[in-house]
Amino acid sequence: MASIGNILSAPGSYIGIACAAINPANYLGSVRFDPEKDIADLSGKVVLVTGGNAGLGKETVFQLAKNRPSKIFLAARSEQKAKDAIASIKPHVPDDVDITWLPLDLTSLDSIRDAAKSFHAQSSRLDRLILNAGIMATPPGRVAVTNHEIQFGTNHTGHFLLTNLLLPTLLKTAEEPGADVRVVAVSSVGHNLAPSFETFLDQDKLYNADPNVRYGASKASNILFAAELARRHPSLTAVSLHPGVIITDLYAPMSARSPVGALGAKALKAVGAQASTGALNQLWAAAGAKKEDLVNGAYYVPVGRRKPRNHYANSEDMGKRLWDWTEEELKKVGYLD
Repeated sequence: MASIGNILSAPGSYIGIACAAINPANYLGSVRFDPEKDIADLSGKVVLVTGGNAGLGKETVFQLAKNRPSKIFLAARSEQKAKDAIASIKPHVPDDVDITWLPLDLTSLDSIRDAAKSFHAQSSRLDRLILNAGIMATPPGRVAVTNHEIQFGTNHTGHFLLTNLLLPTLLKTAEEPGADVRVVAVSSVGHNLAPSFETFLDQDKLYNADPNVRYGASKASNILFAAELARRHPSLTAVSLHPGVIITDLYAPMSARSPVGALGAKALKAVGAQASTGALNQLWAAAGAKKEDLVNGAYYVPVGRRKPRNHYANSEDMGKRLWDWTEEELKKVGYLD
């Protein structure tokens, strides 16, 4: 019979992801950061936040809007939820901050392409791209066209395509004197539950894996993507991060799947923070830290603590292979040149 310790730490188990998330070693040595005081003026900057209608994304939009960027694109699938979020934020930020809904469904390649076209029609610069949206521990599913596993296809492939379509604008903005262009990929400590790297590249095998293993693959891919983006385009500052254990609707699928899943979700909620606290790490990376204080391609845990030995952030081989593979997958279906 498996020991309790083995059950709790088993890769892919609901309790395992809870244990990985609450490991105190992940949070020691954080920097002091107060978004009310430590975010620099963003005048003239353009920001895009995916999943900006709720949770960490909404809090990120709210806090950045206080610092007067010229425009924030709140990217979200639901028009009503996006407009409700904007309506709740606007009374508390400067009147001249333009917060605009950008329709975006990361499970649809057409929607991603349309979102990029809409963005380009409205802005010629992009200073901050915050890849915040994501799904977790969902039932088996596929993304149309690519046929990628649903969590991997949403959390990784969708953001990969969006970033690549916006890349010319990011690079153009980075050419300006004194430019500070950042891409922040919101990953998770759940990357520790990822399977072997070869499984990432075998979507049929990944599809048949445990929901948390599939989630782990998508979150490890976020780290690999940010690190490889930094290597390929060093004029940009690209980092990935774990936001911490946050009380959001992200854990609903975990609760619904089984009693054990519900127990894992309760364990997470017992130690979880509200979105206002959970957004601190991505706010620090996007606008609180000075550019020179960020290590390009690095992975950070709350708040501002770099994990220098993270093997996904450090592996040039895995980063290159995942980038090339994802790029080829999207070229095969006609969404990248």
